[in-house]
Amino acid sequence: MAQELANRSIGVLVEDQFEDLELWYPVIRMREAGARVALLGTGATIYHGKHGLSALPDGPVSSAIAMDMDALIIPGGYAPDRMRSDESLLALVRDMAEQGRPVAFICHAGWVPISAGIVRGRRVTSAPSIRDDLVNAGAEWEDSDVVQDGPLISSRHPGDLPAFCRTLIAALAR
Repeated sequence: MAQELANRSIGVLVEDQFEDLELWYPVIRMREAGARVALLGTGATIYHGKHGLSALPDGPVSSAIAMDMDALIIPGGYAPDRMRSDESLLALVRDMAEQGRPVAFICHAGWVPISAGIVRGRRVTSAPSIRDDLVNAGAEWEDSDVVQDGPLISSRHPGDLPAFCRTLIAALAR
Protein backbone atom coordinates (compact mmCIF):
# COMPACT_ATOMS: atom_id res chain seq x y z
CA MET A 1 0.00 0.00 0.00
CA ALA A 2 1.30 3.45 -0.91
CA GLN A 3 2.13 5.67 2.04
CA GLU A 4 2.58 8.98 0.21
CA LEU A 5 1.02 10.83 3.17
CA ALA A 6 2.95 9.18 6.00
CA ASN A 7 3.65 11.76 8.72
CA ARG A 8 0.83 14.02 7.47
CA SER A 9 -2.04 15.10 9.70
CA ILE A 10 -5.44 16.05 8.28
CA GLY A 11 -8.45 17.50 10.06
CA VAL A 12 -11.93 16.80 8.73
CA LEU A 13 -14.75 19.04 9.92
CA VAL A 14 -17.95 17.27 10.92
CA GLU A 15 -21.42 18.48 11.83
CA ASP A 16 -24.91 16.97 11.62
CA GLN A 17 -26.36 16.32 8.18
CA PHE A 18 -22.99 15.93 6.43
CA GLU A 19 -23.04 14.37 2.96
CA ASP A 20 -22.03 10.79 3.81
CA LEU A 21 -19.77 10.15 0.80
CA GLU A 22 -18.13 13.58 1.01
CA LEU A 23 -17.03 12.86 4.57
CA TRP A 24 -16.16 9.16 4.48
CA TYR A 25 -14.60 8.81 1.00
CA PRO A 26 -11.83 11.38 1.72
CA VAL A 27 -11.32 10.06 5.27
CA ILE A 28 -10.80 6.52 3.99
CA ARG A 29 -8.67 7.65 1.03
CA MET A 30 -6.39 9.85 3.18
CA ARG A 31 -5.96 7.06 5.75
CA GLU A 32 -5.22 4.63 2.93
CA ALA A 33 -2.47 7.03 1.79
CA GLY A 34 -0.96 6.93 5.29
CA ALA A 35 -2.25 10.19 6.79
CA ARG A 36 -3.44 10.60 10.37
CA VAL A 37 -7.02 11.85 10.09
CA ALA A 38 -8.99 13.46 12.91
CA LEU A 39 -12.69 14.27 12.77
CA LEU A 40 -13.25 17.67 14.37
CA GLY A 41 -16.75 18.42 15.63
CA THR A 42 -18.50 21.45 17.03
CA GLY A 43 -19.48 19.89 20.36
CA ALA A 44 -21.70 16.85 19.89
CA THR A 45 -20.58 13.32 20.76
CA ILE A 46 -21.97 11.86 17.52
CA TYR A 47 -22.94 13.30 14.14
CA HIS A 48 -25.41 11.88 11.62
CA GLY A 49 -25.09 12.03 7.85
CA LYS A 50 -27.87 12.79 5.39
CA HIS A 51 -28.04 9.15 4.29
CA GLY A 52 -27.72 7.32 7.61
CA LEU A 53 -24.01 7.01 8.34
CA SER A 54 -22.70 8.41 11.60
CA ALA A 55 -19.38 9.87 12.68
CA LEU A 56 -17.74 10.11 16.08
CA PRO A 57 -15.51 13.16 16.48
CA ASP A 58 -11.92 12.70 17.62
CA GLY A 59 -12.05 16.08 19.29
CA PRO A 60 -13.60 19.52 19.26
CA VAL A 61 -12.71 21.98 16.54
CA SER A 62 -12.31 24.60 19.29
CA SER A 63 -9.13 22.88 20.51
CA ALA A 64 -7.64 22.28 17.03
CA ILE A 65 -4.56 24.28 16.05
CA ALA A 66 -3.72 24.97 12.40
CA MET A 67 0.02 24.46 13.01
CA ASP A 68 -0.74 20.86 14.05
CA MET A 69 -2.40 19.98 10.74
CA ASP A 70 -1.17 19.73 7.17
CA ALA A 71 -4.65 20.08 5.60
CA LEU A 72 -8.31 20.57 6.40
CA ILE A 73 -11.25 18.90 4.60
CA ILE A 74 -14.78 20.29 4.69
CA PRO A 75 -17.51 17.93 3.46
CA GLY A 76 -20.79 19.20 2.06
CA GLY A 77 -24.38 18.32 2.72
CA TYR A 78 -26.43 20.48 5.07
CA ALA A 79 -23.58 20.49 7.61
CA PRO A 80 -21.77 23.55 6.17
CA ASP A 81 -24.79 25.74 6.92
CA ARG A 82 -24.39 24.77 10.59
CA MET A 83 -20.58 24.95 10.52
CA ARG A 84 -20.42 28.52 9.25
CA SER A 85 -21.92 29.90 12.46
CA ASP A 86 -19.15 28.41 14.67
CA GLU A 87 -16.51 31.11 15.25
CA SER A 88 -13.73 28.72 16.35
CA LEU A 89 -14.31 26.62 13.22
CA LEU A 90 -14.11 29.71 10.99
CA ALA A 91 -10.95 30.86 12.78
CA LEU A 92 -9.34 27.47 12.10
CA VAL A 93 -10.28 27.65 8.40
CA ARG A 94 -8.81 31.18 8.17
CA ASP A 95 -5.62 30.13 9.99
CA MET A 96 -5.11 27.15 7.67
CA ALA A 97 -5.49 29.30 4.56
CA GLU A 98 -3.29 32.10 5.92
CA GLN A 99 -0.54 29.55 6.58
CA GLY A 100 -0.86 28.20 3.03
CA ARG A 101 -2.08 24.81 4.22
CA PRO A 102 -4.67 23.13 1.98
CA VAL A 103 -8.32 23.79 2.75
CA ALA A 104 -10.30 21.31 0.64
CA PHE A 105 -14.06 21.73 0.31
CA ILE A 106 -16.73 20.08 -1.79
CA CYS A 107 -20.30 20.78 -2.88
CA HIS A 108 -22.10 23.08 -0.38
CA ALA A 109 -19.01 23.25 1.85
CA GLY A 110 -18.06 26.43 -0.02
CA TRP A 111 -20.28 28.27 2.46
CA VAL A 112 -17.64 27.75 5.15
CA PRO A 113 -14.74 29.43 3.29
CA ILE A 114 -17.15 32.23 2.33
CA SER A 115 -17.96 32.85 5.99
CA ALA A 116 -14.27 32.54 6.89
CA GLY A 117 -13.53 35.27 4.35
CA ILE A 118 -10.94 33.35 2.33
CA VAL A 119 -12.42 33.09 -1.18
CA ARG A 120 -12.04 36.68 -2.47
CA GLY A 121 -9.85 36.69 -5.58
CA ARG A 122 -9.60 32.87 -5.71
CA ARG A 123 -10.78 30.41 -8.37
CA VAL A 124 -13.18 27.83 -6.93
CA THR A 125 -15.95 25.43 -7.83
CA SER A 126 -18.93 24.10 -5.88
CA ALA A 127 -22.43 22.77 -6.22
CA PRO A 128 -24.02 25.05 -8.85
CA SER A 129 -26.65 26.14 -6.31
CA ILE A 130 -24.06 28.12 -4.30
CA ARG A 131 -22.26 29.58 -7.31
CA ASP A 132 -23.84 33.00 -6.72
CA ASP A 133 -22.82 32.94 -3.05
CA LEU A 134 -19.18 32.34 -4.00
CA VAL A 135 -19.21 34.95 -6.77
CA ASN A 136 -20.83 37.49 -4.43
CA ALA A 137 -18.05 36.75 -1.91
CA GLY A 138 -15.48 37.70 -4.56
CA ALA A 139 -14.49 34.28 -5.91
CA GLU A 140 -14.12 33.35 -9.56
CA TRP A 141 -16.35 30.28 -10.04
CA GLU A 142 -15.72 27.63 -12.68
CA ASP A 143 -17.51 24.42 -13.58
CA SER A 144 -14.70 21.85 -13.19
CA ASP A 145 -14.36 18.56 -11.33
CA VAL A 146 -11.63 20.08 -9.17
CA VAL A 147 -10.09 23.54 -8.87
CA GLN A 148 -6.91 24.33 -6.97
CA ASP A 149 -5.95 27.95 -6.34
CA GLY A 150 -3.32 28.54 -3.70
CA PRO A 151 -4.31 26.63 -0.57
CA LEU A 152 -7.92 26.17 -1.73
CA ILE A 153 -9.00 22.89 -3.35
CA SER A 154 -12.64 22.60 -4.33
CA SER A 155 -14.99 20.20 -6.11
CA ARG A 156 -18.66 20.18 -7.13
CA HIS A 157 -20.27 16.96 -5.91
CA PRO A 158 -19.66 13.32 -4.84
CA GLY A 159 -18.93 12.31 -8.44
CA ASP A 160 -15.82 14.51 -8.28
CA LEU A 161 -14.38 12.78 -5.19
CA PRO A 162 -11.66 10.83 -7.08
CA ALA A 163 -10.23 14.05 -8.59
CA PHE A 164 -10.72 15.90 -5.29
CA CYS A 165 -8.73 13.30 -3.33
CA ARG A 166 -6.00 12.93 -5.99
CA THR A 167 -5.47 16.70 -5.99
CA LEU A 168 -5.31 16.91 -2.20
CA ILE A 169 -2.88 13.97 -1.98
CA ALA A 170 -0.66 15.53 -4.67
CA ALA A 171 -0.65 18.86 -2.81
CA LEU A 172 0.34 17.16 0.45
CA ALA A 173 2.93 14.84 -1.12
CA ARG A 174 5.01 17.79 -2.40
